[in-house]
Amino acid sequence: MDAQSYSSALADLRTLRDQIKKTRALLARQEADRDKLITQLASYEKAKAERIAPAAGLGVADIVALVPALAPDSLSVNVPQPQSPLPPSSPAQTVSAAGPQPPQPAAAAPSPTIASPAGTHTTHQTAPQAPQEPRSLPSLPQGAAGDAWFTHTTGLASTRPNFTQQARSTVFLDTATGVLVHRDQTHHLDLGAASAAEILTAVFTTIPEGVERIYITAGDPWHHDADRYPYLRDAVAAWLSAPIPGWRTDTGRGRDRMAGHFVHARNPVGRYQRDNGEQHVEIRSVGEWFDVDGDTPHTVRDAFVLLWQALRRHWNDAVLMGSPSQTGRDLWTRTIPTRGQHAEGFPVLSEELRGLLHATAGQGRNELITPPRVPEQLSELVEYDRTFAYAKHTWKSPVGTPRRVTAAAFAAWSQKEQMRALYGCGHWQVRVTVPDGWDHVGLLPAPAPGDRAWHYPAAPGTTFTTWAGGPELHTALTNPIQPWKIEILDGILWEDGKPLDDWAKKLKETWTNLSAQAHFQGDAQQARAAHLASRAVRSILLYGIGSFAQRPRMVTGTTPRSAERDVPADAEIIGFDDELITWQKPTGFARDPNAHPEWAAAIWSGARAALLTQRHRDDDTYVGALHTPPGTVVAFRTDALYLTQPRNWPYHHQPGDYLLRGRLSGPVTAPTSEEELLTLRDAGRAALTAEREA
Repeated sequence: MDAQSYSSALADLRTLRDQIKKTRALLARQEADRDKLITQLASYEKAKAERIAPAAGLGVADIVALVPALAPDSLSVNVPQPQSPLPPSSPAQTVSAAGPQPPQPAAAAPSPTIASPAGTHTTHQTAPQAPQEPRSLPSLPQGAAGDAWFTHTTGLASTRPNFTQQARSTVFLDTATGVLVHRDQTHHLDLGAASAAEILTAVFTTIPEGVERIYITAGDPWHHDADRYPYLRDAVAAWLSAPIPGWRTDTGRGRDRMAGHFVHARNPVGRYQRDNGEQHVEIRSVGEWFDVDGDTPHTVRDAFVLLWQALRRHWNDAVLMGSPSQTGRDLWTRTIPTRGQHAEGFPVLSEELRGLLHATAGQGRNELITPPRVPEQLSELVEYDRTFAYAKHTWKSPVGTPRRVTAAAFAAWSQKEQMRALYGCGHWQVRVTVPDGWDHVGLLPAPAPGDRAWHYPAAPGTTFTTWAGGPELHTALTNPIQPWKIEILDGILWEDGKPLDDWAKKLKETWTNLSAQAHFQGDAQQARAAHLASRAVRSILLYGIGSFAQRPRMVTGTTPRSAERDVPADAEIIGFDDELITWQKPTGFARDPNAHPEWAAAIWSGARAALLTQRHRDDDTYVGALHTPPGTVVAFRTDALYLTQPRNWPYHHQPGDYLLRGRLSGPVTAPTSEEELLTLRDAGRAALTAEREA
């Protein structure tokens, strides 16, 4: 691009910016008109939320939130109840952290304090980042009702499979160029507008013997009509649900319980079967496995071949399934021991405890710190990314039947027993107070307004109630700056075990092998394929861990516009056109034998704690956000840390090490939105690459 083209493109971008602003303003007015009309409809004495919701393109809960009087009898409104006074217990206790301590500042910090809750203590939930009231997290019921949750689901356990997964006939298709790769053959297809119907017709005409999985490597065909819809999900839902002569939505088969389309803005899955039921096929995005950057279908196929070959060195029955999460869980089940303590498998927690963990255990930390907590102009923006981070935290996980630890029981323990419990595999309800004089980042997640949203209070004196894992609480009590006040309200404690250790070690060895191939391979295409394969291993572990969390299932369906009264009352409208309404509804927790949210929660907690402080034993040093000067942390993004200063942190190409990924010289205007942060991130990575190549 020359200077003239650059200037012209900037002018086009400004024009588009102005159009977007106008569109947003129009949309806001239309939404206000819609809400006004809903309120008018509610004045009719026979008005029902379940009738109004599909007409408005909203869910029943949205209608009830707007007009509470329309709440159906079966819809329970979650009104936060005042917390019952807790029984008085022993006064606050001073405890010393067990084990080696991080280096302390010159001025002696006070000892960490774990306080027992007093009966008259009032909870103050302060959310300085949000004007609305934060949501309330659920608690364990008092007494026998809560104790009954501490069991396993009858007849449900993870066990080693006695069968081998069947490989699926797979092709790789670039819908932008029409290039299709099947085994070692290349075909060029005429895809027209690249609708699902045109893709299936072209593929099955070219490969008559049949295909079971089509990976889209480029082109994003589900976004072709995105300008017709307010949200990408609407465009994707319409693309997936468009009628296809001779085909219908898949209803599942055999051991494969996956059925129906998966509506996702970037990486959707379309599942189809012939009307005669004899043939099944799915259309997926390769973006589930790794990010492609202009890679051809040939390179992508080579990456999958290398991945399969590398996995077979550790699992002689390894099969690549449709997604990394499916593959990860299947490979894990093949590491369940056949002898010893867990030979009969790992039982699944009660549905009540799984629901509690789902509601109270957040995932990666994503936080943007804006002025005045950081300067308006940053001296530079430096990105550090923890390599293969979750693999660092799989060595210890909860096992066995959990036990409840009440506030009174915790207070009765010795100081050593308390610290051992907090360092173990537990999930704790706590009341937290940020200490006076604190001038660094927040340490513990607190519930913020919004569904499953979290923030990290850091203002001195702020008190909030939350749930947190042992690694984070241990960090809050033993951090190198100043211990926080933690009051234990309730807790869930498991035995320490290693259910994921063998699985993770094999994946780490596979990742190391493929990373070495990428570095030493002389052929550029094969080196690139090895790199993509190593990224796929990361996805297998990352999304495999996420799949253990087992969120409530969502079912997606469609209803003709002429029959909108048939839309389920508890469904959320996610898209509609002139003919069909597309909706989704929760169906609760499935009887999944591999549901272990306690494992995912423990790993996520450990990863969040390692963003704050992590010891490098071999180098006798500590790294992480708390080992930077106050006011220099700009953002956390799952495994990444963004700073205003470079750090001399060791990097040995090991899981959990902080890798320098980007460095953008200043002055840099501090980002105030995720889009701005990502733009600066990309610029910083490009600048660092150019610097290294110079």
